[in-house]
Amino acid sequence: MNKLKVKIGNLELNNPIMPASGTFGYGKEFAQFFDLNNLGAIVTKGLSLKPKKGNIPPRIFEGEKYLLNSIGLENIGLKRFIEDIIPFYETLKCKIIVNFFGNSEEEYYKIAEELNQLDSIAGLEVNVSCPNVKKGAIEFGTDLEVLFNLIKNIKKIAYKKTVIVKISPMTSNIKDTGKVIEEAGADAITAVNTFKATAIDSTSSNFILGNITGGMSGICLKPIALRIVNELYNNINIPVIGAGGITRIEDVEEFFIAGAKAVQIGTANFSNPLIMLEIINNLKNKIERVETCYH
Repeated sequence: MNKLKVKIGNLELNNPIMPASGTFGYGKEFAQFFDLNNLGAIVTKGLSLKPKKGNIPPRIFEGEKYLLNSIGLENIGLKRFIEDIIPFYETLKCKIIVNFFGNSEEEYYKIAEELNQLDSIAGLEVNVSCPNVKKGAIEFGTDLEVLFNLIKNIKKIAYKKTVIVKISPMTSNIKDTGKVIEEAGADAITAVNTFKATAIDSTSSNFILGNITGGMSGICLKPIALRIVNELYNNINIPVIGAGGITRIEDVEEFFIAGAKAVQIGTANFSNPLIMLEIINNLKNKIERVETCYH
């Protein structure tokens, strides 16, 4: 097991496997299937300052080799999260990473400040794919000056935590985005979030999702995610956590070869709740081979 340990910022994970935010709930939902302490970390679904209802249905569409979701970041909000979920995390040994977002810089800072005080939370994953209401709903991650200041201030506020930034694949210049995040003091980058997409029912001539667009994930994203991970690896010095289309041990090996230090598994959790446990067991059995994939 010691050979599987990886370091992400100040976090030492027992292995490099964790769920992608939004595909694992708060973790409690999967506790009936396996011991969550087998995971390198739990990454929560996105958390906002106040409860969020999400988008109108239909909110899920399963295509061939991909999934569209238009959940709209529905969540219980910071107050209930602390009251209802934190006691559960206090019973676990694996690391807890909270994915969070805001509609303004102030909301990000308030959440970071509250989470910084919680001993059961080891890391924060900042979702910068959200609209900045004060900047005409432009995503935080697309304005490099805003992004730099946001991450720099979050790192200062959440000084007890490892700060990871989850980037959008829609960013025009991945290399510059990565460098800005590194210069702002982030400990790692997760690459990548879902792709904005839509689906149409030609029979009814209607859009399938209630919100028209949603985030696309699944097997089809892997080649793009691998390219982005490799670009980041070649241009920054902080760890990259790879995400996108992982369904088997060979996919994990490919992300390691591309430069990822750890990986997140997302859509595959819906079809096989044991997929992460199976991959972790395969890692143990193939540790010598896996070690050759690391840079």
